Amino acid sequence: AGKGESDGGGGAALAKPAVKIAQKTETKAKEKVQQQSKARTYDPISRRDDEFEEAPMFKLMLLGDDAYDPAHVVERMCAVVEDMDEDQAATVLKQANQQGKAMCGKYPFELAELYKEQLIRSDPMIFSDLEEENK
Repeated sequence: AGKGESDGGGGAALAKPAVKIAQKTETKAKEKVQQQSKARTYDPISRRDDEFEEAPMFKLMLLGDDAYDPAHVVERMCAVVEDMDEDQAATVLKQANQQGKAMCGKYPFELAELYKEQLIRSDPMIFSDLEEENK
């Protein structure tokens, strides 16, 4: 009989506050959700637009040189520049030797600078330059 009374009393005592707490948290939770959803709908989108507008792209230009070994240049360009295959590399090299320079691709500044550094560190060196896209 002692166990039954303590279980019933404990259950009834816990049941009353649980109802009151549930009512309070429901109203607060709804208010918080509304405030957060208002803030989230437009803030991240406007930040994204600003970032894309301000990010200048740079052209990686291969400088022509008659001393280049075509097989070496094509091999290194394919290894260094991620989105370039052998046909594209051969075409860029041919254009660079004919016109003095040719565009390998357009990249954000850090990536273009990395490609330029990796090409210049090749042995023998492969010369390239960066140009801002809008110029």
